[in-house]
Amino acid sequence: MCLAVPAKVIDIKGEVAKADFGGIQKDIIITLVEENIKNGDYVLVHAGFAIQKIDEKTARETLELWKEIIDDIQDKVKS
Repeated sequence: MCLAVPAKVIDIKGEVAKADFGGIQKDIIITLVEENIKNGDYVLVHAGFAIQKIDEKTARETLELWKEIIDDIQDKVKS
């Protein structure tokens, strides 16, 4: 099973971009995505590689689902 997380591209230097994962910034490789990626774009990231460019609405919806899942797990752990 693969897991990809949405991130916002905030800076690009060649094949490497700095991506923001909800306040945590990491360098990612963007060479696998055929579309032109620019600052402000959202991408799905797996294992440090951008694998797909996505629109902001999809990114925000996906992040909200992740938040719900994490909150649910935390609630179960506390019980």
